[in-house]
Amino acid sequence: MPQCITPNLLVKFTVSVSIFGLFSTLMLALFPPTIQDNFLWRKPLIGAAFTLICISGIAAVFFPKKCSKTSGSIRTEKPTTFNLKGHNIQKMSITVKGHHPNCGRYSAHVICVNKHVFCAACTGLLLGALIAIAGTTLYFFIGWDIVQDGFLAVLFGQFGIVLGFMQLKFERYTRSALNALFVFAAFLILVGIDKLIESTFADLYLIGLIVFWLWTRILISRWDHWRICHTCETPCRLKERQYDHYTEGYTHD
Repeated sequence: MPQCITPNLLVKFTVSVSIFGLFSTLMLALFPPTIQDNFLWRKPLIGAAFTLICISGIAAVFFPKKCSKTSGSIRTEKPTTFNLKGHNIQKMSITVKGHHPNCGRYSAHVICVNKHVFCAACTGLLLGALIAIAGTTLYFFIGWDIVQDGFLAVLFGQFGIVLGFMQLKFERYTRSALNALFVFAAFLILVGIDKLIESTFADLYLIGLIVFWLWTRILISRWDHWRICHTCETPCRLKERQYDHYTEGYTHD
């Protein structure tokens, strides 16, 4: 019999693992191993891997509908109209703009620039990815020593990751800025650990953690969307789609 895993339970699990990852990273920074490898292609390899992560994130920003087929999130690239029936049986139209419905309950999730609506989180992630790619090019490929103190870079990066997980507590431009900081913070941690340890295995461990942190960040956002629709008492087609999606997405045999 399939058993349903609530979104809240899965988010708690991934956040707990992410916190452990942050703790292990801090321990690596405080007590770096003395044995360093001499792999010649360490920096290009790690730089390419992190750049690929950033490019994948940028693709998800511009093509959310296609990426949703693999991530499972409900995204609408073009404006789509849903029929909403209130208690007075009057029909209203909900248009999805900036990756979110304009029903009023997602106003904190979007920003308006010159009358254009953009997803606050995606805008921030895009900006952060572009900055991180520039930094990756300078450090991992060109060889510029852009970070003087590896431990401070790790410490500041961990602070940015934590704020990124808490971004749902903030609105609009602040939310966007925290998402940009989230990506840049991951870059700082990676550079800081590479500078302190100079180990391919440590860098690959960080790459895996960064992917997991991003997945946790996505799950937190999906849970927040589920919570908003779940607490809404007005029936609509979008709410039904959210329910069907999470019933399917959090079910296992």
